[in-house]
Amino acid sequence: MLAFSLVSRYLFTAMTAAALAVSFGCGAAANDAVSPVENPVSAANASAPLASTITFKENGPADTVKAFYTKLRENKIREAIYLTNLRPAVEGLSDDELKEFSVDFANVAKKVPPAIQITGEIVSGELATVTANLPNDDDKLEPQTIQLRKNGDYWVIQTVDPAAEELIKKEGKNYFRALKIESHQEDAKSMLERVAKAQILAAGQNEGLFADMETLIKQGFVPEDIRTSESTGYVYSLTLTEGGKNYFATATPAEYRKTGISSYILKPQEKGMPVVTGRDNGGKPLTK
Repeated sequence: MLAFSLVSRYLFTAMTAAALAVSFGCGAAANDAVSPVENPVSAANASAPLASTITFKENGPADTVKAFYTKLRENKIREAIYLTNLRPAVEGLSDDELKEFSVDFANVAKKVPPAIQITGEIVSGELATVTANLPNDDDKLEPQTIQLRKNGDYWVIQTVDPAAEELIKKEGKNYFRALKIESHQEDAKSMLERVAKAQILAAGQNEGLFADMETLIKQGFVPEDIRTSESTGYVYSLTLTEGGKNYFATATPAEYRKTGISSYILKPQEKGMPVVTGRDNGGKPLTK
């Protein structure tokens, strides 16, 4: 399925994710995908930079997969998603609304190498499987499969299972926004947990005193993107108290109900690990 880091699970968990990254091995859905209103495949392949060990049939399964990765790498996100059963999630989005997810989709596009070797195609009635050497979660190439389903004269890549497909049809253009918010909130909690671990390391190197955010970044304990909300969707703050003997850190939505809903706070405990708590605070930082 597509994930966003969506992040980016975006396309964003990892488009996302993160995220908008791509999860390349997906199961075939039982439901019919949305019918394309035009032929989005053949025009995409004239200069497609993808290698192959098989013969492509125009508008066939392998040809569709080839067009998908070409469009994705070229950042033609709407056209790429139209080749999948995620189509209802973008059909209602205006170009400006689609730009809200540009960072996540760009991260997904970067995952696609210049040349992808498509090695096989098996067609069985209305279903097909295409095999290709694709990046895994560690960006290493390995044989993976893409499932497709026939819909009229075209093949549609099955990026999500039937349950998710039904949800996407129901949610429409709100699907990606909800997924992005969920992804950013999970990432915000994880980021604060990383700050907690970083502070344990910093205190161990500084006679029990905690470090400010800039020091944690320079020491490589937390990532640089904690400085900006561009990719994270959250604004992070770290405050030292008692001369560095104590601290608290917060994560607040950069745009309430657009990049996140819940606000989070990290506080050390007298005993045990620091604790991250969160709730809807109207887009304001938590203080307790």
